[in-house]
Amino acid sequence: MNIINLESDTVTLPTKEMMDAIARADLGDDVNCRDPTVNALQEKAARLFGKEGSLLVTSGTQGNLVALMAHCRPGDEIILESESHMYYYEAGNMSAIAGIIPRLIRGDRGIFTGEQVREAARGDDLHFPISRLVEIENTHNRAGGTCWTPAQVAEVAKTAHDLGMKVHIDGARIFNACIALDVDVRAYARHVDSVQFCLSKGLSCPVGSMVVGDAAFIDACRRKRKMLGGGMRQAGIIAAPGIVALDSMISRLKEDHDNAKRMANALSGLDGIKIDMSTVQTNIVVMDISATGRTVAGFLQDARSNGLLLSEFGPGLVRLVTHRGITSEDVDRAVSIIEEKVLKCSGGVCKI
Repeated sequence: MNIINLESDTVTLPTKEMMDAIARADLGDDVNCRDPTVNALQEKAARLFGKEGSLLVTSGTQGNLVALMAHCRPGDEIILESESHMYYYEAGNMSAIAGIIPRLIRGDRGIFTGEQVREAARGDDLHFPISRLVEIENTHNRAGGTCWTPAQVAEVAKTAHDLGMKVHIDGARIFNACIALDVDVRAYARHVDSVQFCLSKGLSCPVGSMVVGDAAFIDACRRKRKMLGGGMRQAGIIAAPGIVALDSMISRLKEDHDNAKRMANALSGLDGIKIDMSTVQTNIVVMDISATGRTVAGFLQDARSNGLLLSEFGPGLVRLVTHRGITSEDVDRAVSIIEEKVLKCSGGVCKI
């Protein structure tokens, strides 16, 4: 059976060009900054974002954590959206490891305003933790892949900086936002102090994320990465596909966005399925199946038995993510599976 995997864009496999780059990568000891392939990737990422430096890390979670630890001290506070990935999906590391206190604000489809930041900031009061950092997630996963505009980032960043805070973007899928809005990534980065972005999602690399920022910040992140056990030796085998990705994989993200919209439009016409089309801006589709009368677990199981992999996203919610491994034909087949089989199944018995 040909499996259609829409669970996440993390299931992307490296291209042949990436595998060839791994095989011929020039290697060294990255802990001592002597891996030439890693150095080349870091220089490329820094130039791309218009920052002084960048650092290769093993994952987006590690990248966000080292950035948080470089910006803050134990007991400080981070202001972030209530369903942000850093709060929701990163195993509580900001408190358990970094000793940082989250201060949550609710956004509109993942996006909040400078005024909300101003209202959340603690000010100079010894009873409260010091509000040290504001975090933006772009694109916002739990909001359905929604995009911040550069103007929205600029407005929040100005407020944060006026209040003496730094600003970090969790940009795991920031290139999706750039493609969707047709803006250069520097338009986001110029307003903030640091950005983390993933190589291993839509860019199709097997491993890795990058953190970008000024030179002193990157030096601090390198030390925190070492503290967390993230110092790597011949890491050029990870960096080599990253160079390929930044050279050739960004513009093709539009195909994923087009496939997501194609799928969302088709699914929204099915009985019992609700999709907020205003959130279908990039490569993520979130559908509410509550009105079908199906449980999410049963829905996913019936989809799986018919060769379609989806993911649970909360009570009554199912997430579908397009990526390089998904064609328009796969999208059409996925819709057919849901319409003709999953929606007509109950208790494992399909009425077709």
